[in-house]
Amino acid sequence: MNPLVFENIRIALTSIRSQSLRTFLTIMIIALGIMALVGILTAIDVIKESITSNFTSMGANTFNIRNRGSNMRIGKGGKRPPVYKTISFEEASRFKDEFRFPCKVGISCVGSRISTVKSGSLKTNPNITIFGGDENYLITAGYELSEGRNFSMTEINTGSNVALIGQELKKNLFPKSSPIGKEISVGALKVKVIGLLKEKGSSFGFGGDKIVLLPVLNVRQHFGSNSMSFVINVLADSPATIDATVAEATGFFRKIRKLRTKEPANFELTKSDNLSAMLIDNLSFVTIAATLIAIITLVGAAIGLMNIMLVSVTERTREIGVRKAIGATSITIRNQFLIEAIVICQLGGILGIVLGILMGNGVSMYFDQGFIIPWAWMILAAILCFIVGLLSGLIPAIKAAKLDPIEALRFE
Repeated sequence: MNPLVFENIRIALTSIRSQSLRTFLTIMIIALGIMALVGILTAIDVIKESITSNFTSMGANTFNIRNRGSNMRIGKGGKRPPVYKTISFEEASRFKDEFRFPCKVGISCVGSRISTVKSGSLKTNPNITIFGGDENYLITAGYELSEGRNFSMTEINTGSNVALIGQELKKNLFPKSSPIGKEISVGALKVKVIGLLKEKGSSFGFGGDKIVLLPVLNVRQHFGSNSMSFVINVLADSPATIDATVAEATGFFRKIRKLRTKEPANFELTKSDNLSAMLIDNLSFVTIAATLIAIITLVGAAIGLMNIMLVSVTERTREIGVRKAIGATSITIRNQFLIEAIVICQLGGILGIVLGILMGNGVSMYFDQGFIIPWAWMILAAILCFIVGLLSGLIPAIKAAKLDPIEALRFE
């Protein structure tokens, strides 16, 4: 490498130390922009991986029938989807009892997503989801038991006060003992724990281990409302029969809801892999928003850096004159100021990348994923910092290169 490059880097670092406050503020602005870019994009990668792994665990031969318009939508122009008729317990039960096709059918519903569960003097945070399910819910939703047993048909049919709980509740309420046979309070309802679910992890804001599963009739009685909608979960015999099962289920549920031939469906039928793809697709809005935030921040940093470099050129006019007088060319002076701008940007970029990795892996820990080093986003950040430094330093560098050495030496 040309020795002049090392000399310019040395001069750049000396200049940075002499303008420490201004340079520090500029570096921090750049770091915030890069942190937003690397951190949010890394977090999105983590969420995508979490969604994929969670829906993969459900299998490629599962689908559900739910109230139309209840699936998650992000960034769709701010328009509220139309409100459709909810799926009643009677409709879901009729489908389960009368659907004659080789598959397993389960019924579920959500009682609450902000419940607090207690056991003696211990209690959870108010972020526990109360689900209602039947004897087939575990297999159709991709859950497995770690301890205990599933609901019996008698418990399902009578809505008994029994529960299956997730690993998060075990850690909070029974850290040193088995929860099986113990009593917990779900709001005002006291239930007996008969099963402990295997660890499932979190996905897209839903804590798969922060769950209490009660018999569906129990949830309907204690947490039900006029707007409660039930979900029909279907597990086909094999991935090869999934399309045929979907077609039969669609036709049969249209019959249950008394829809005419040309009338559009007022329910949604979604395969697990399609639901995963839909959620990941919705994340594109967040990706675009994060990129725009980072770009706007970097543009502000570029303007600030250009201002610092212009001030630096003015303050160092005599220095530039001396260097030219002893033989430095205009190209050497120009390169010196360009390198200063690039060095400042790269320092901000390094700090931003470190903060972004910490931010992204904070999300990774929340979703129970491993430590991630986002090489692609780190390389992108480094390239962006180089471009920003080059562009913001170009005008000051050209101005410095054009200074007349005689006039520069006269500058006070």
